[in-house]
Amino acid sequence: MNLIQTLARELAVQQRQIEAAVTLMDDGATVPFIARYRKEATGGLDDTQLRLLEERLTYLRELDERRGVILASIREQGQLTTELEAALLAADTKTRLEDLYLPYKPKRRTKAQIAREAGLAPLAHGLLADPTQTPEQLAAAFIDAERGVADAKAALEGARQILMEEFAENAELLAQLRDLLWDKATLHSQLVEGKAEEGAKFRDYFDYREAVHKIPSHRALALFRGRNEGVLQLELEVGDPASPEPDLGERSVVAHYQLRDAGRPADGWLRETARWAWKVKLLPHLDTELKQRLRELAEVEAIRVFAGNLRDLLLAAPAGARPTLGLDPGLRTGVKVAVVDSTGKLIATATIYPHAPRNQWDESLQTLAELCRHHRVELLSIGNGTASRETDRLANDLMKRHPELRLQKLVVSEAGASVYSASELAAREFPEVDVSLRGAVSIARRLQDPLAELVKIEPKAIGVGQYQHDVGQSRLARALDAVVEDCVNAVGVDVNTASAPLLARVAGLNATLARNIVEFRDANGAFRRRGQLLKVPRLGDKTFEQAAGFLRIIGGDSPLDRSAVHPEAYPVVERILAASGRGLHEILGNAAFLQTLEPARFTDSRFGLPTVRDILLELEKPGRDPRPAFETAAFKEGVETLADLRPGMVLEGVVTNVANFGAFVDIGVHQDGLVHVSALADRFVKDPRDVVKVGQVVKVKVLDVDLPRKRIALTLRLAEPANGGLSTRSSSAPQPAGAGDGGKSAPERPDRRNQPREAVNPPATPSALADAFARARRER
Repeated sequence: MNLIQTLARELAVQQRQIEAAVTLMDDGATVPFIARYRKEATGGLDDTQLRLLEERLTYLRELDERRGVILASIREQGQLTTELEAALLAADTKTRLEDLYLPYKPKRRTKAQIAREAGLAPLAHGLLADPTQTPEQLAAAFIDAERGVADAKAALEGARQILMEEFAENAELLAQLRDLLWDKATLHSQLVEGKAEEGAKFRDYFDYREAVHKIPSHRALALFRGRNEGVLQLELEVGDPASPEPDLGERSVVAHYQLRDAGRPADGWLRETARWAWKVKLLPHLDTELKQRLRELAEVEAIRVFAGNLRDLLLAAPAGARPTLGLDPGLRTGVKVAVVDSTGKLIATATIYPHAPRNQWDESLQTLAELCRHHRVELLSIGNGTASRETDRLANDLMKRHPELRLQKLVVSEAGASVYSASELAAREFPEVDVSLRGAVSIARRLQDPLAELVKIEPKAIGVGQYQHDVGQSRLARALDAVVEDCVNAVGVDVNTASAPLLARVAGLNATLARNIVEFRDANGAFRRRGQLLKVPRLGDKTFEQAAGFLRIIGGDSPLDRSAVHPEAYPVVERILAASGRGLHEILGNAAFLQTLEPARFTDSRFGLPTVRDILLELEKPGRDPRPAFETAAFKEGVETLADLRPGMVLEGVVTNVANFGAFVDIGVHQDGLVHVSALADRFVKDPRDVVKVGQVVKVKVLDVDLPRKRIALTLRLAEPANGGLSTRSSSAPQPAGAGDGGKSAPERPDRRNQPREAVNPPATPSALADAFARARRER
């Protein structure tokens, strides 16, 4: 099966779709461009399918490249048989390929090689083929002092080394054992002696066992973090370690080579050889490999969760082009203030000290009122860090004292704001502005347009993942970059106001071209039409083809330039206008008329029904923003700290992070609460993101509060009874072993997600859930 056939089978699509997509990618087309503007060629493959295709295409090409190297190596050794070549050509994974190559892979001189050089291979193979021979008697014929075989015992030891190596390099046996261990093995974690106090956060795993294939992503990454920090040691167990009977692995080796205890002279020797091959060769190799497999699967899932959360955050509702005042809360160092105009341009800064120790409340209100009045501010954006609720109260007082200002406020996540403030990009943008004030600018802008501002920050610093620092950083970066690119192009970019970092995420563009666009815009004024982009240095026809449809020109010479209609398809619009006898301004936004048109009338050899339908939809709402309408959460007055919370309270909050085990919600008390997956809905929930998204405004009920540990258990099931009293005890529930640990690691508390779908999640244990998870956001 060739590469195209393999991809078509994996993606469950036709080969012609794969061929077209691969050809486009090889020609330099980007995923957003192919998904949006080449639907006819690919049969409508969407961005998710194309991302998977892109990933698998890279893997399979690397596989083919490695296959070529291996074939050449074995051919040079003169050992490439027809059967081996066929097996190598049929290998569909890198693991299978390497298993087949293992016996021929150049390696350092082993005991088995030394034994072969001493002429002991016939002894090894003779005993394996005919166990009726007596090992000692047969070995006597191979004694040769000159070749290092002093006696029969040495000959048998050499023969055993040969068989052990051959057993360990048998591709079929390795595949069988690999599957067996994945299904049957248990991972046992134990505390490293003397590390109990230092590794207290891993105490759930001091003596913990779970079937390897059942360990969820967040728990696996917690275990590996514990090992990496020297707190835990991880051991793979196959069967009962205390049992005198051979374990499954050893029995599998024996069965594969059809060894048995039939009373023949060599049976015992062969069984002992199989046991040593398993213990010394196979188990250590597979132990490392299976742990790596567990880690890789955990990383894939963690990255999937992070990518989903990032997508939700980037596509959160923008407040829009409205003058905004950003407040970066602080106590001793003051509250940093920045005012940006409707385009996001910084126009004023200040530092106020309304809180302790200075307590300049009235002076701060006066400063804010003057700034808002002078710059016609409409929105107040408040960071959710230290002193956030105190600053939120200041904003409330400002709005009460000055209703004429008609202000609206919102608390936003300030994750990554400090990273941006200290970045080279921020230094270039605001060379004269103090680092501390740059964060307030970011907080203001991320309310106006979260997507445009957050693209300036390294995605993993945004803080909406689980264990993002424990996964492969290059793989994480690739996945998150793909999400950012897809989100930016789904929304579109105003080429006359966009920053260079935002432009750099447009399909076909890069950092250099983005800077060139900004410099050209600064030197020549705003772009009036898309065609002017071709005058930008180093922006050629190919780049224009990729990027033009995603770049918007508001108020330019052609209304089509503010839409997602690609310039190459403008002739289709002209045919529509000619057939209807109407002008462009008459049909733009005229949904009633456009819906009467038959798309098939306007197709041709280049533009088929998918493109024409997309054009008609775009003409109905040119430049429409796919993001939801802007809404805000109202934190409850008088509820500002954990001590203000009482079980049974129903509060409004904002989802700040979603993990596999539940969702974290900011309810305005400086500590996010956890809604466990079992408390998200009155039904079984497999994936929390099916119920909630990052940035979503939700109503939650407080189940329980643990004041000493600053943990809050919440539920979206508002009819669910609360704990009935404020908890001040220390819960005995499992503790988190790091950011995003599910806390369900204790054997007596199995993961309920393994239950059948028909099952309804039982009520969450209030204090236990809060105790287990609520520190995860701080540890991200």
